Amino acid sequence: MKCAALTGISPEVIKDLKAGKPRTIELQSTHNIMSIAGIKPGPDSHIFMTSVDLEDLDPGDHGICVIVLAISVSMKRMMEFAHGLYFEERERMSARVQVKYCAPSVVKAVFHEGLTQPTYVEVFKTSCYHAG
Repeated sequence: MKCAALTGISPEVIKDLKAGKPRTIELQSTHNIMSIAGIKPGPDSHIFMTSVDLEDLDPGDHGICVIVLAISVSMKRMMEFAHGLYFEERERMSARVQVKYCAPSVVKAVFHEGLTQPTYVEVFKTSCYHAG
């Protein structure tokens, strides 16, 4: 299955998602925002999440597939003061994505064409069987 990838996600967030609770995650990394910008939420909308950094993402890396429940992208204004005399107003883009755990996954292939392009991965859902 080919899907968008979110990289550098905290292992604690991934652990919480594996517990089965939907979570809303705020993204500030440009590459992660670009990866989810074109995704439509819904039961058939999957993304891959991993704690591995984008630069290190390779076939064989583990992560999870999640179902996208909601997405919102917004601009935030920030004020920065310098030496108490001057201030600068800046804008920062951020995205909030609500997701629910689907399955553990392993990367088969990575498709990344640059910082301003979405990152996609070909993944397969893994299964663990125990002999009884």
